[in-house]
Amino acid sequence: MIKEGEQAELIDGQMYMLATPSTRHQRLSHFLLRKIDSYIESKKGKCEVFYAPFGVFLKNEKWGEDFVEPDLMVICDPNKVDEKGCHGAPDWVIEIVSLSSRMRDYLQKANLYMNNGVREYWIVDPVREVTVVYKREEEGFPVIYKFGEPVKAGIYEDLEITIE
Repeated sequence: MIKEGEQAELIDGQMYMLATPSTRHQRLSHFLLRKIDSYIESKKGKCEVFYAPFGVFLKNEKWGEDFVEPDLMVICDPNKVDEKGCHGAPDWVIEIVSLSSRMRDYLQKANLYMNNGVREYWIVDPVREVTVVYKREEEGFPVIYKFGEPVKAGIYEDLEITIE
């Protein structure tokens, strides 16, 4: 049972407790949030950027439903959002890897997000200093960018973010 104030995710019937993010994790999250939010606002876009803790409910044929709390997500369909979170796939999900989430972010969540219709999934890995980008429309292998290289957001034509 989860105590009040604790955070957890449910993937394939397995509960995973979430660790408190590190300072570097928080700084990266805040940087990305500002960049994406400023871009959307400057374009007067209809999409919204949300950040953890904000729940995403995805269908799971075997277990009924998965529940995750991505670090950042962009949702362009307002009908998916209610007071409990997002019901269905966000358009863009960003996970910032921590030691406790590494395997989940790289393996389980990559499959979960791509199989549920997430258009773009970024794994920001501060230890390896890379960003791994999966794009649904470009099925196959992800593209890996080193920190310091501009990363083009696939759901927008002219948004590039350089993570230092």
